[in-house]
Amino acid sequence: MSTMKSNLITRAGWHKLDQELKYLWKVKRPEVTQAVSEAAALGDRSENAEYKEGKRELRRIDSRLRFLTKRLDALEIVDHHPQQNGKVFFGAWVELENEAGDIVRYRIVGTDEIDPKLGYITIDSPMARALIGKQVDDEVLVKTPSGVKEWWVNVIQYQPFED
Repeated sequence: MSTMKSNLITRAGWHKLDQELKYLWKVKRPEVTQAVSEAAALGDRSENAEYKEGKRELRRIDSRLRFLTKRLDALEIVDHHPQQNGKVFFGAWVELENEAGDIVRYRIVGTDEIDPKLGYITIDSPMARALIGKQVDDEVLVKTPSGVKEWWVNVIQYQPFED
């Protein structure tokens, strides 16, 4: 199995990264730059904790800005198409059930959007790979470190679940 990250992302995921980039560039970086120049004006930089911390923060921001700029260029936005309805594809919300009656819900997203609290799993995960192309009532076999797990597809939708 390749460890290559896919470059797929939902439109909402792309916008979230783009917003972070804009915030860092237009708001956060200018604030920190201003704080650093004010700290520098106080004189001796070797003893100046605010100056040193500000410079560290600027390096973190610049590093994140470089990452986001490159990542946003590399990402491919995948939009939902109506012909995907009824089958699991990238961006789908899926409800699964096992023999014990345990129910889990996942959304298949890109690696930049993973969020376990929301049930967002990467397209590169064993679960997502097993789900792609499946339909409601299909059996899904997922290879896990503790053996093969068996699930059935209850619901496939391209809108968030409403609880």
